[in-house]
Amino acid sequence: HVQLVESGGGSVQAGRPLTLSCAASGYTICMGWFLQGPGQDRVGVASIDRIGRTTYAPSVKGRFTISRNNAQNTLSLRMDSLKPEDTAVYYCAANPIYCALSGSDWSWGQGTQVTVSS
Repeated sequence: HVQLVESGGGSVQAGRPLTLSCAASGYTICMGWFLQGPGQDRVGVASIDRIGRTTYAPSVKGRFTISRNNAQNTLSLRMDSLKPEDTAVYYCAANPIYCALSGSDWSWGQGTQVTVSS
């Protein structure tokens, strides 16, 4: 499995932006971001394939933007108009087969905490 290392988490006030970054150790077909709120299951946020096709969860569509740099094996998530309910641990993820957020075969990094205060 490819190794994934996230960075960029932290505390931010509601309405402010935050960008998460992820460095992958090698080639990936699909990359994505997942989040896990307190006491909740991990759920998909956004995914992107190697030619830039994206998928977003309805809760973040229009507010979050996923992007990747294939040459550098990096992934980013620009989060705008953050809400307190966006507070969660965010995980960078990679999938060797497909980009469906609800699918299997995803592997994750260690996660980075994002806390949004009102």
